[in-house]
Amino acid sequence: MTKNLDKDGLRSIVDNYQLFYVDLWGVVHNGISLHVEAIKALQELTKKNKDYILLTNAPRPNHSVQSFLEKLGLQKEIRGHVFTSGEAALLYLKKNLLDKKFFHLGPSRDFDLFKDFKKMKSNNIKYSDYILCTGLFDDYNTDLKFYKNLLEKEVDKKMICTNPDLIVDRGNTRELCAGSVAMVFEKMGGEVVYFGKPHPEVYNQSANNKNKKILSIGDNLNTDIKGANLLNYDSLLISNGIHKEEIHEKGIENVSKSYETICNYIQSELKW
Repeated sequence: MTKNLDKDGLRSIVDNYQLFYVDLWGVVHNGISLHVEAIKALQELTKKNKDYILLTNAPRPNHSVQSFLEKLGLQKEIRGHVFTSGEAALLYLKKNLLDKKFFHLGPSRDFDLFKDFKKMKSNNIKYSDYILCTGLFDDYNTDLKFYKNLLEKEVDKKMICTNPDLIVDRGNTRELCAGSVAMVFEKMGGEVVYFGKPHPEVYNQSANNKNKKILSIGDNLNTDIKGANLLNYDSLLISNGIHKEEIHEKGIENVSKSYETICNYIQSELKW
């Protein structure tokens, strides 16, 4: 049974945990502005000297996301807790594929992920050794058929996906993410290596989490909550995120079951 924390707040369970994984987009901000109550909750975690990681499926290095959060007005002490799927992917790429040609599939703003090995970038997918997927091209950000046509003759190559999210809400606008393109590639028989939630590597790289009681907080059942379930962490779903309409229509028990996940707690917004 999922417990609702709207009345008692995060403070009612905080002392049960030693480490908190907190999603960024959908919990701390909406792509445009910070969520004030969530910031207050993070400030309280800081005051209580609780360990927490702002774990995000952002296909960019840590410093890029920290700069973005600075522009939104997030204080430096909290920004320092960021760890991104892009950072995890970057460590893998530098170790395993630094001398291989890649084709970048995603918006040009994600350039900072590979600027240290930009000379290995191929502008023609046919001459690449692997595909680095950080999202969708700006000119084709709603048309998955474009990617099916682009990739259908490249399924013998490996795709590195730096953001397993399928969708995200930027303010009131829903956008497709790299995970949607990776799913198209997989359905055609291609191999995808994912970096980010729900896959264990990003959790293990981001913090010393051994033998700790952990709570994972997020708004995405496919990534935040499924990742917690796979690693046997407790979970708190923020219901005003991408599943808002589903939960309103069907209730949290039915929705979580349909995604084959278990939520220990639910809260309309992260609030202390």
